[in-house]
Amino acid sequence: MNYQEFYSQSCQLPEAFWKEQADQIEWYTKPSTILSKDDNDYPLWYKDGELNACYLALDKHIQDGFGDQTAIIYDSPVTQTVKKYTYNEVKTEVAKLAGGMISLGLKKGDTAVIYMPMIPQAAFAMLACARIGVTHSVVFGGFAPHELAIRIDDCKPRLIITASSGIEIDRLIAYKPLVDEAINLAEHKPKKVIVFNRKLGARIPFKKYDVDYDALVYGSEEAECVSVNATHPLYVLYTSGTTGKPKGIVRDTGGYAVALKFSMQHIYGAKQDEVFWAASDVGWVVGHSFIVYGPLINRNTTVIFEGKPIRTPDASTFWRVIAEHKVSIMFTAPTAIRAIKKEDPNGEFIKQYDLSSLRTQFLAGERCDVATLEWYREHIPVPAIDHWWQTESGWPMICNMMGVEYLPIKPGSAGKAVTGYDIRIFGENGQELGSNEEGYVVIKLPLPPGTMLDLWKDNDRFKAGYLNRFPGYYFSGDGGFKDDEDYIFITGRVDDVINVAGHRLSTAEMEEIVSSHHSVAECAVIGINDELKGQVPLALVVNKSGEDIEHFQLQHEVVHLVRDQIGAVASLRDVVIVQRLPKTRSGKILRKLLRSIADGENFQVPSTIDDEAIIDEVREEFIKAKIGSFR
Repeated sequence: MNYQEFYSQSCQLPEAFWKEQADQIEWYTKPSTILSKDDNDYPLWYKDGELNACYLALDKHIQDGFGDQTAIIYDSPVTQTVKKYTYNEVKTEVAKLAGGMISLGLKKGDTAVIYMPMIPQAAFAMLACARIGVTHSVVFGGFAPHELAIRIDDCKPRLIITASSGIEIDRLIAYKPLVDEAINLAEHKPKKVIVFNRKLGARIPFKKYDVDYDALVYGSEEAECVSVNATHPLYVLYTSGTTGKPKGIVRDTGGYAVALKFSMQHIYGAKQDEVFWAASDVGWVVGHSFIVYGPLINRNTTVIFEGKPIRTPDASTFWRVIAEHKVSIMFTAPTAIRAIKKEDPNGEFIKQYDLSSLRTQFLAGERCDVATLEWYREHIPVPAIDHWWQTESGWPMICNMMGVEYLPIKPGSAGKAVTGYDIRIFGENGQELGSNEEGYVVIKLPLPPGTMLDLWKDNDRFKAGYLNRFPGYYFSGDGGFKDDEDYIFITGRVDDVINVAGHRLSTAEMEEIVSSHHSVAECAVIGINDELKGQVPLALVVNKSGEDIEHFQLQHEVVHLVRDQIGAVASLRDVVIVQRLPKTRSGKILRKLLRSIADGENFQVPSTIDDEAIIDEVREEFIKAKIGSFR
């Protein structure tokens, strides 16, 4: 079946389509009700089905005779460790950890927070929770105690699972003191803290609530998988909200398992046994979906990578991992490729490795600019597929579905709508727009399986944020347009569209043009306040290593590039050169923060920022350049 037939079937006959996909996984009790609705008229999938996600990820494959297949490859350039675990080995450790959690009093329906670095024990902890019906909430390792405390108070865990330390490029971060401080700050007090000692020298202050991970696992019996309802919350994952208070995205178990199996096969085109590598973190939705649950449910070997695309030890590390572990499909953020491109613009490191195992490169997390896409394709001759999804969706919404039909790539587009997602472009008043008209990206209900179930204990916020603006549709919060062939172009968050003298202009489009300049490694374009025009664009650029160009010359050339391709209406006048851009730990550029700095507004530093020191660096550059409120 080609893409168009497959997609049409999913939208016209959603129940029949997703019943067929549900038959691809094993249920304890097969659902007889495929699609129903909750009190918000929001879809519920498989509500009378019973299953277990850990069983699907581990036990089933062992029962099918694949226990000796490698399940996880742990590759840590920061500790110079490579270790492989079979499905049998993972299941034994997960089942014992789950047994230990039961001995500590945890039961189905409880919650647990996991605060871990990128080590196998993070995945073991997630799977152990799933095994016994405990809802896990993974908090990105290294988050400040205040942010961890907010999440503890929101999801009220009975237990926290942590490690002694995480490792950044140049330093060891002791996790246990951060957890202790968070518990001290939080109103809710977890009963126990399980601590995995990495024996790297980090301080582990002992508290009465502490339990040693190794001793617990060694002394516990293996727990069997517990049957849970399809709508049972597998996890709560917090994402940043516009109010500063994080939103707890609730994920179901049944719909999610179906969607992940479907994604691995039909979107990523992954065959069982192949090595699949998502170079992300378990603290993000990518880590949940495509480091842990998705690859394991599909019986792939998944890579847990503890390192960075550069400086661990250099810009060759991604290519080493692909060559050494025979990775077939890789997934990373465009910002990682841009970082490598900046350090190795001519791709010299790439030439040193045999990348013949690599079949497809997927990119997501932010819009991939054409220059980065072209650089990748120039040096590695495999399809580089940009695609778009959100924490809320849990799996891709727009993509070139490699397991169905490989469609021509249009640089700048995330591809076409994925099966099950009836994506429309709406104007301000809810009217559907035509081809090449930019508006709000919305999705007609019902959303397919695996998408968010609700916000944790905050249904009013869920309705206000996603459902109320366009009744009958899910509001993504992003802007975009469709072309004449139904390729979808995401132009960024709605507040990244700026209004210059009455003209709505996409900062993403300007970034595309700025990044095409030969000296620019990466850039951000933001709209800043202007007395005359309301807003004007400002470009911040990071130069490529070794590029020696005067600021005046770069500004002159960039301004003319934008003027030539958009017109004088763009009103780009200022280009500021910075050493780096403020980003979240997952690689997203913090454009809203940049706007607030330029406009002299009060702002809250996002908990997800990679390095707070960069705020002062940017402010200094704005002062020197007399930008915005610093004029």
